[in-house]
Amino acid sequence: MPIDFTLPPDVEEIRLRVREFMEAEVRPAEEKLFGDTTQGEPGRGDIVRMIIELRQKAREWGVWLPHMPKEWGGLGLSITAMAFVSAEAARTRFGPFILNAQAPDEGNQHTLLHHANDEQKERYLRPLLEGRVRSCFALTEPDVPGSDPTEIRTTAARDGDEWVVNGHKWFISGAKGAAFAILIAKTDPGADPPQASNSAFIVDLPSEGWEIVRDIDTMAGPGNHCEIRITDLRVPDSQMLGQRGHGHLLGQARLGPARLAHCMRWIGQIETALEMLVDRAERRQLHGAPLAEKQAIQWMMADSAMELYAAKLMVLHAAYKIERGLPFRQEVSFAKHHVANTLWKVVDRAIQVHGALGYSTDTPLESMLRHARAARLVDGADEVHQALIARNVRAAYAETGSLHSATGDFDF
Repeated sequence: MPIDFTLPPDVEEIRLRVREFMEAEVRPAEEKLFGDTTQGEPGRGDIVRMIIELRQKAREWGVWLPHMPKEWGGLGLSITAMAFVSAEAARTRFGPFILNAQAPDEGNQHTLLHHANDEQKERYLRPLLEGRVRSCFALTEPDVPGSDPTEIRTTAARDGDEWVVNGHKWFISGAKGAAFAILIAKTDPGADPPQASNSAFIVDLPSEGWEIVRDIDTMAGPGNHCEIRITDLRVPDSQMLGQRGHGHLLGQARLGPARLAHCMRWIGQIETALEMLVDRAERRQLHGAPLAEKQAIQWMMADSAMELYAAKLMVLHAAYKIERGLPFRQEVSFAKHHVANTLWKVVDRAIQVHGALGYSTDTPLESMLRHARAARLVDGADEVHQALIARNVRAAYAETGSLHSATGDFDF
């Protein structure tokens, strides 16, 4: 079977149009937004106004909703094609938001498309795709490890035609201002297997019993990652998303592609950081020659380029497997761990090459580094993915005496 790394003409045309849109519309708007602020970070209201204006332009440019089917107002791009488009969008700070292809909404859009009934799709998916509302995904809890959703303590007890939900969630991204949440709660605590104990619900927001305790401050500043207290929240049975006991399956089906979507966006940031590193090294003079002439700097360039190249190939192969309905968890874990760590290392190297300038707020690098640290935690910490990878390696060897299925599932 031939391997062809060229993009189909229609996908390449969209990729180039997204790049042009980011450079012509989004980047100048972002520069003006941050240039007009005196506090380091612009106000939330100013950011929202800019996004609304640019979202209208995204529709006019024909780059709106690239990941959704055409019958739902999107461009109908496959997950492999989205790898290229997401990387282009993420070369700006708000690019994915402006295309309506940002977390957590992108993952929720796919979840509703594949698991919601017709009534739920019209009520929740359509306004989400049209950009009229935002959403959140409420799974993570402060008292149990996020790597094992079967241990969540938020409960949903049946009471007639309603479910009464009680629990405690945190780091629920996008919760403030969301019109609805996809909530995972334990409906069947004695289920065997334990993966069948959770169910998913769509919760209208705001609702009585749903309390936003705070927007958790992080090393990257506030980012609408909220702590939620849920007390006697009543949810109609008609608001269950998918089947009872399928909350774990729904969450896992959502998180695999969502992890890869993060990687796609991180690649755009890695490229930006590496370009800044090279530009600085070529322009900065030291002892009468460009900094780029120093071998130590060349090693940084070489390591970063190799790691970026591997990241791109990992993402493309994982997307290829998802798109064709092949087993993909191992490949997504490869990508998630490698791309997250590459993002951290390349941005850190770029700061090193910039010296004091990189450590200052005069370039975006310091902000990129603070945000990059979260990449090694969100959607599975490094160690969780390493444990899964190792488990699959051991299982493959035990079953077949070969590591073929655990190392990409192709032969050389």
